[in-house]
Amino acid sequence: MLICLLGVPMKRTVSAVLILIVCGVCFNLLTRAGTAQTAESESGKIKPVDVSMHDFMEGMFQAPYRRLKPAIAAAPADNAGWKMLRSDALILAEGCNLLLTRLPEKNVEDWIKHSEASRDAGESLVKAAKKKDFAAARAAYEKMLTNCNACHKQFEEGKHILEP
Repeated sequence: MLICLLGVPMKRTVSAVLILIVCGVCFNLLTRAGTAQTAESESGKIKPVDVSMHDFMEGMFQAPYRRLKPAIAAAPADNAGWKMLRSDALILAEGCNLLLTRLPEKNVEDWIKHSEASRDAGESLVKAAKKKDFAAARAAYEKMLTNCNACHKQFEEGKHILEP
């Protein structure tokens, strides 16, 4: 039997060294993967597109609102109708999250309150549409519009009021 330094058998020493090398390689790969994710998340910041608030609101909200308005006048007749309703509600709700990246110079707390209330009503609409619960969907839709209109009254001097 070969004896290595310190009186440890050579076979065991080679095994221990191989285990240490494998552990080192795994640690290095895991550390690099973590570093890459961290670097990506740091550079992956939200950067709003440079357009006026009017252009943002029109581009983000007008089309889904115009599709949703007739779609929620009566219960959808089929799965495709419910899916479309849910999709437009999700676009509107997530659009309200984007409003939180475009804070006004004045009345920021009110802007946040209106944006979150509209988003939350939109989320309720998404969930009601998923369950195909027309009464709950219609109630959430009307609540969402009430919250949108409260914001429009405060920040747009009553312009762009949405009709249910």
